[in-house]
Amino acid sequence: MTERKTYFVDVIIPLSIPNRYTYRVPFELNQELELGKRAIVPFGRSKFYTAIISRIHEEIPKDYTAKYIELILDETPIVLPQQFKLWDWISEYYMADIGDVMNAALPSNFKLASETVIVLHPDYEHNSENLNAKEALILDALELRTELTLKEVGEIVQIKTIQPIIKGLIEKRVAIVSEELKAKYSPKQASFIRLADQYADNDKLSALLNELESNKKNEKQVYALLKIVSIIGINTAEQIPVLKKTLVDDDISNSTLNTLSKKGIIEIFSADISRLKDALDDNEPIKALSPSQETALIEIEEHFKTLNTVLLHGVTSSGKTEVYVKLIQAALEKGEQVLFLLPEIALTTQLINRLRKYFGDLVGVYHSKFNQNERIEIWNHVLNNSAEKYRIVLGARSSVFLPFNNLGLVIVDEEHENSFKQYDPAPRYNARDLAIVLGNMHKAKTLLGSATPSIESYFNAKEGRYGLVELSERFGGVQMPEILVADLEKETKQKTMKSHFSSFLMEKMEESFENKEQVILFQNRRGYNPIWSCELCAWTPQCTQCDVSLTYHKLSNVLKCHYCGYYTSPPSSCGRCGSRKLKMLGFGTEKIEDEFSLFFKDKTIQRMDLDTTRAKNAYEQIINDFEQRNIDVLIGTQMITKGLDFDNVGLVGILSADQLLNFPDFRAFERAYQLMAQVSGRAGRKSKRGKVILQSFNPNHWIIQKVISNDYIGMYTQELVERRNFHYPPFYRLIYIRLRHKNETTLTAGSIDLSKKLKSIFKDRVLGPEAPSVSKVRNYYIKFIVIKFERDASPKKVKDIIKEKINVFLGDHDYRSIRVDIDVDPQ
Repeated sequence: MTERKTYFVDVIIPLSIPNRYTYRVPFELNQELELGKRAIVPFGRSKFYTAIISRIHEEIPKDYTAKYIELILDETPIVLPQQFKLWDWISEYYMADIGDVMNAALPSNFKLASETVIVLHPDYEHNSENLNAKEALILDALELRTELTLKEVGEIVQIKTIQPIIKGLIEKRVAIVSEELKAKYSPKQASFIRLADQYADNDKLSALLNELESNKKNEKQVYALLKIVSIIGINTAEQIPVLKKTLVDDDISNSTLNTLSKKGIIEIFSADISRLKDALDDNEPIKALSPSQETALIEIEEHFKTLNTVLLHGVTSSGKTEVYVKLIQAALEKGEQVLFLLPEIALTTQLINRLRKYFGDLVGVYHSKFNQNERIEIWNHVLNNSAEKYRIVLGARSSVFLPFNNLGLVIVDEEHENSFKQYDPAPRYNARDLAIVLGNMHKAKTLLGSATPSIESYFNAKEGRYGLVELSERFGGVQMPEILVADLEKETKQKTMKSHFSSFLMEKMEESFENKEQVILFQNRRGYNPIWSCELCAWTPQCTQCDVSLTYHKLSNVLKCHYCGYYTSPPSSCGRCGSRKLKMLGFGTEKIEDEFSLFFKDKTIQRMDLDTTRAKNAYEQIINDFEQRNIDVLIGTQMITKGLDFDNVGLVGILSADQLLNFPDFRAFERAYQLMAQVSGRAGRKSKRGKVILQSFNPNHWIIQKVISNDYIGMYTQELVERRNFHYPPFYRLIYIRLRHKNETTLTAGSIDLSKKLKSIFKDRVLGPEAPSVSKVRNYYIKFIVIKFERDASPKKVKDIIKEKINVFLGDHDYRSIRVDIDVDPQ
């Protein structure tokens, strides 16, 4: 007789709580226990959540009575041991609750939350013969009441341990957990058609067709049958079913197909299909590398013999992607998985097309524009480590959480981008840094690539922590673009400006259009006008919930807050003095689009910013149209700066370089250089050198001069001196503490109190509290405390002290309602 053991499990619950919780396992579920499976658990008074089993043991909790888990949802684990290790690292390093890490890591449809209810199975045939007495009681109740909570099930059968009953009803296809209908992943299905077995024979089919043709009423049936046969064929051992939708699209009606089905000539059935697009069948051979690319590849492979991480510093259009492709090919030949991280979804459109030409269905895509069911399909393919599909995952920052079990290569393209940083909610991780940790955990190699590397990454490479490989010439001998400056101060005085376009930029755009070339215009601000202002008293419309002025959007004719989404109709008069003299200041992409069309009426213009790319396939459509030259001018925010390759761009215009320089941030100059250099790199391809016109009121600014001379090293060297002098990364580490409260007085007092507690230990390494430039968002006032500490100090000790001081602070009755967020390594 098998010994009856009492097991307990530690689970992670998807809530902002720091601890794992221990639950007791009903004996009936012992055989289903496995790390990484999901279990429905009670939490609080009446809530149920989907938790992940992270430990199985026989230890009784000392401080509380363990509740029972209700159900185990999975047949096999959905989270692997390596992922738990990564989650723990994220929780500790980024000072985030483990529940928040789980929330970030798993697709939403894996996380059922709410009070669990059961409902009748949609395919239940009302046959109760195989049910026991208690199951029959539940069935009777379900037929009367539609759905039952787990508590109600217990009351009906008068027992506490209801798991076996629910499990039996689910296995007998009588009931399902309601979340399976509402949220849980279910395969996508479609209707297919095949010939009935008796007609999968030439002679029988010919006889059938002759019989049908003898009656004119059967004309549509004959046409449909011939169409089906032409697609399926009838001499194959196994028919390939026809997707019903393709026949209906060919003007064959549903009623005709249903008639053929009733006659027993065809069979209509449902089957699972993928939500993900298949690649083209014919893969292209991988291109040969240029001598400089070949040299870079050899150097990378040489570095990988002794180091796990290499930085590839390759100028724009140097052909970094082709080097990546060779490394991917080598990893695939070893049977390894590859993670290819990108900062923006916009980049996946072009890159996936390029990679799928080489690797076909081995390439999968994972990012937030995919719906939850599509994301789960990718998750399952990666988890199963299929040899035929999705061995290469191309994705945004959340891709680092996928369940890799044979990861061999990680590529982080455009590694400098701050889009890799998760800001809200917690965990506030940097996917680039996490990719390096992930690679190390899997003993995989990590390649960082950029034309303008982050100061920290380049410093690490120079210090020998990473390998460094330089690719300093453009592929195919294409010259770097010629960068010229339009002096806005001079043109404004001479009155040669046309709206926001200098005469110099206008002249160069006309030349490009005469040469049949396309133009990109960069303005890193969306909307029409950033500010409306009263000419008499300088009043500006403000957001009701945030300390920020509203931006005018002409297309929708609203004033909108870009922080909380609040919007209102434009005022007809000043809200303070009543004057009707309102003027619009500044300009965004929408205004550039509007005004450009006044000067070049015959040109096709398209905007690419957050407003025009909200739809799932909007990026892809805009980029395809621009590649096909259906668009003459592309106007956009920073999403057009990132790694997109177009063959016919003769000119790039940067409309307001000064706007990029004037940010109260120690990284402002670095970011300005990166943005201007990256957008400049879109100009010039193949046979002709491109031009860049950079509009500025301060053309002699040292960053602008570095951009003109393409001098990354000069920018890096000068910035490094400033960082060392003022105690910033890479020489010091930073931790930001953000405090929020709806009462400004409470927040001010609380932030001063916490700052004093921290200064008692860290002294002058603590700065603040200070209000940020936007000091109120969504009705919460904000204060920041900054902690700088030396790189050789123990990060763990520093973080432990910070946690201790915050816990003491929040234990004070006056301040416990203040929200405290921690950002480690802020960007």
